[in-house]
Amino acid sequence: MNISVVVSAYNSEDKIADCLTSVQPLDGEVIVIDHDSTDKTGEIARKYAAHVFKEENNPKEIDIQKNIGFAKATRDWIFSLDADERLTPELITELKALLKEEETLPEAGFFIPRKNIIFGKWIEHTGWYPDEQLRLFRRGKGKFQKKHVHEMLIVDGATGHLTNPMLHENYDTVSQFLQKHMVLYAPNEAEHLLRSGYIFSWQDAVRMPMGEFLSRYFARQGYLDGFHGLMLSLLMAFYHLMIFAFLWEKHNFTAAEADLSSVSKELLQAGRDTKYWIKKEKADGEQSPILRKLKKMF
Repeated sequence: MNISVVVSAYNSEDKIADCLTSVQPLDGEVIVIDHDSTDKTGEIARKYAAHVFKEENNPKEIDIQKNIGFAKATRDWIFSLDADERLTPELITELKALLKEEETLPEAGFFIPRKNIIFGKWIEHTGWYPDEQLRLFRRGKGKFQKKHVHEMLIVDGATGHLTNPMLHENYDTVSQFLQKHMVLYAPNEAEHLLRSGYIFSWQDAVRMPMGEFLSRYFARQGYLDGFHGLMLSLLMAFYHLMIFAFLWEKHNFTAAEADLSSVSKELLQAGRDTKYWIKKEKADGEQSPILRKLKKMF
């Protein structure tokens, strides 16, 4: 097919084979950018991919480094993939049908839904589905721009949406989640907020994590994912607390006027917000046991 699959990988010896096996039915060009892995990622990749290139590993530049792989592609269409992602048979069928009509397609790129498998379960809510990703694009029309970690691919031209999802073998362990979110993402997000003009406010120590929890668990129906949804909502709330902690650090640990009365007001408002969401979700049919218990508290 007239497509290059560009895979970004780092220390992925336990995942790269499944990733590359999943793309074989496309019968396209396969390029792997191995970010200086210290395990057998490169060795395994060479069994499946025609081209494997080794580049330095820079976690803060991981997305923009994908442009290196895009520049090495020779087919007219590029599919950007990570080593922990898989193409499903349904998506491959859709891609083949789409590219048969490539000469008449007005789009320069396509968003694709992604099913995230976290801690052994497909997370259907909690903000992790459909999790559309812009991954398919015309060669020369797409690239990453250096802004911050986990930025979106930018495509020059119109975009469309495919129906069938790809799979993402996301977080396997809590340690993996904490390593990425607390060590890499949180300080990077704090820097991005500062560059965007963020004004320090101690109230955000309560508002940022609480707002994230309410958004994940209630607004994005994390409770429908059961205990996984609750734990992921709490973990994401903790992540946002850490973003604020790094913001505080960058303000030299300023001694804000957070007295008991002021903090109590913030916590009371958080309680009112929680009560609002519980009442809002009350009419949505069967709820989780956790939500039923929360209702009795308010």
